[in-house]
Amino acid sequence: MAIYLEKKKPVSLEKTKPGLRNIIAGLGWDIANVNGHNVDLDLSVFMMGINGKLPRDEFFVFYNNNTSPDGAAYYPGDSRDGTGDGDDEIISIDLAKIDRQIEFLYFAVTIDQAADRGHHFGYVHNAYINIRNAADNTLLCQYRLNEEFKNEDSLLIATLSRNDGQWDFEAVGQAFSGGLNTLVEMYQ
Repeated sequence: MAIYLEKKKPVSLEKTKPGLRNIIAGLGWDIANVNGHNVDLDLSVFMMGINGKLPRDEFFVFYNNNTSPDGAAYYPGDSRDGTGDGDDEIISIDLAKIDRQIEFLYFAVTIDQAADRGHHFGYVHNAYINIRNAADNTLLCQYRLNEEFKNEDSLLIATLSRNDGQWDFEAVGQAFSGGLNTLVEMYQ
């Protein structure tokens, strides 16, 4: 049975599914056309050390860098508009392959070309992040974004953190302005 998350209440993935090794982080949202363009969300993951920074730029996995150097995180491609049911974008994570220096995975959602197109999260409806067991695609936990961010175009949606050799998943839902560059500057 899936756990529906609230902000700042971590869930142990190991306790949810003992022996879990491979997960899929899935992002979904409803189609929205604003100013003649579909609102295009992008999922990415910052794989960070104990200091809360990327050990190397290659540990930032997104549409221009689809695989982490340890082979643990893989981003297979970009959905441009949220068409269809289910997850629109995913990142696959092999928990056993995550480099030992990585303590945190920060999942971020940004709006492509937000400034040029006048897009922000206030136009996005029914956005969520799922964590699924990759072995059988069962939903382990989900966080639904219920806030309306009318000026922000980037979002730290959830984190995965090491906890005594296990992984805890936590909903965050913290919004920022300035697009993907704002997040990269914070975590580099």
